[in-house]
Amino acid sequence: MRMKPESALQSLFRAIAHPGEISLKQLAWTLGLKPLSLRGRIQPLVRKGLLSYSGDRTSIGVNRDFGHVVGIDMGASHLHFAFADFSGEILEDTTVKIRPEDGPRRMIDQIKETVRNLARKAGRGRLRAIAVGVPSSVDAEHGVVTFANNLPGWKDIHLGHELKRDFRVPIFMENDANMAAIGEHWRGVARGVDNFVFIALGTGVGSGVFINGNLYRGRNGAAGEMFKTNIDWQTWDEDFPDTGQFENFVSGMGIAAEGRKALAIPSQAETAGLAQERDAYFVFESFRQSSVEARAVLEKIFVMLGVGIANVVGILDPDLIVLGGGIAKGAPEFMLSTVEKVVHRIQPTPPPIQLSSLEDKAQTYGAIRSALGVARDAIIRRLRP
Repeated sequence: MRMKPESALQSLFRAIAHPGEISLKQLAWTLGLKPLSLRGRIQPLVRKGLLSYSGDRTSIGVNRDFGHVVGIDMGASHLHFAFADFSGEILEDTTVKIRPEDGPRRMIDQIKETVRNLARKAGRGRLRAIAVGVPSSVDAEHGVVTFANNLPGWKDIHLGHELKRDFRVPIFMENDANMAAIGEHWRGVARGVDNFVFIALGTGVGSGVFINGNLYRGRNGAAGEMFKTNIDWQTWDEDFPDTGQFENFVSGMGIAAEGRKALAIPSQAETAGLAQERDAYFVFESFRQSSVEARAVLEKIFVMLGVGIANVVGILDPDLIVLGGGIAKGAPEFMLSTVEKVVHRIQPTPPPIQLSSLEDKAQTYGAIRSALGVARDAIIRRLRP
């Protein structure tokens, strides 16, 4: 395959950077080059420090020490940060608790402070990119969090601009469920699966859809979002919070609300922050202690989840459904058995339903993968033949 002279170096680096490492034999076949010619073209990138050979010099890959990236999972009760080298290996990670009611300014300051601390602690290479998974639809082109319904005040917040101004690196932002789907496709149970749906079950509920090997965002970047779907047609005209009917029940905050009523536990809204008020941990703890009331609450929620998944299957007919997020860890066997029973009743030939192998770090891995992508794209644009 003949390449235009001005794009040869860019195409070469892209062919190596996309998989991260590739055998020289496979690379030569992919690019239609003879081995000797290939080695000559590689050398400028090796001298720049972008690429490095394997020990036996039969493979070539991105130099892991060329720089680092930061992936951020922005939740409704925490911020999780991962600091990775240029191959995607996590070197440091940390979780920071947040108070959603403190508003955007405080959280943005926490993000900046933690990124700086991680960079200082790691002390290797330069920062090349930052990617953030946010619980909101996003305007990716302008770096805007358009509306995070579980975070007070997060409407039309220019997070991308704030981070780019301070760190002067490419910034990638994506809805957190979409980011988790990217992570699952890269490193999780959906690796090699071209058509699947990832459902993130945390404080809220979100979904990411892969079609033909690519993330499908839809017209407004909200493709697959289940949180506003209805599960009872008779309530179509009722007023629900911004979370929507489905998320009002099938979520951490929904389980917590139902659990307080069933277990006669008073609300802590006036004495605790939003994060504590939305925490469903006590319901799962009661379930593990054989509470009949807690079991009934979870069964009701998991039946609703099963109905929602059956509807998704009926519309998209994917090859796989992946369940992830903190709620998926609370009572995984009971959740899976209940959901599978409901889905099989509604859809006679459903796809496999599996738990995420990345657990609550799917978003973080998706953010790392995305940060590597924009960092490498920035390098490709700067390369000259």
